[in-house]
Amino acid sequence: MINTKFSSYQEMRTILSGVRWQTYQALSLDLAEDSGKRLTYDRGILEIMTPLPQHEASKRLLGRMVESATEELGLEIYSLGSTTWNREDLQRGLEPDECYYITNEKLMRGKVKIDLSMDPPPDLAIEIDITSSSLNRLEIYAALGIAEVWRFDGEDLSIYVLGNSEYELRENSQVLPILKSSDLLSFITRKGDLGENALIREFRNWLKQFISVDYES
Repeated sequence: MINTKFSSYQEMRTILSGVRWQTYQALSLDLAEDSGKRLTYDRGILEIMTPLPQHEASKRLLGRMVESATEELGLEIYSLGSTTWNREDLQRGLEPDECYYITNEKLMRGKVKIDLSMDPPPDLAIEIDITSSSLNRLEIYAALGIAEVWRFDGEDLSIYVLGNSEYELRENSQVLPILKSSDLLSFITRKGDLGENALIREFRNWLKQFISVDYES
């Protein structure tokens, strides 16, 4: 069965049911170089989404904020972008908008063949969901064991931290405790007022002041 939906923003989502795992894997490989498609698979249901410019701009800005924060805090990071994460035993898989190893960076540094049945999942994923996925992607993230998800829906930014196989909504990030959802939102909602580099410079200056005050106290 095929169901194609367009949002009011002309974002297209195609839902296929009765899709075998092998078919999903083949499509993932075929579309690996196509940055214009995102796949989500949940036990036989496959969603193919075409992101909008607003989606891509938001994910890159949040990604740059993660990268800037880790630099200012002196933390190493392993960035894996929109890598496909899946597990055949769970019959689930997805592609985050951005993802990172931070806590487990040293363990995973430079590793390119990652098996989630043996290796730890990314510590942080960024999820831009402007028009809402037809599948519950948070449930899939939780099943895969991704410790923290930042979800931005175009208006609000939520931080979800995994505990007891379910996500809990938190104000502070667990992997980067210096950051709060309200602080992140205050910067990302200004992306139409300032150039991207100017906004990141302001974010870095804010971080430096915050770190300095925290250190002195």
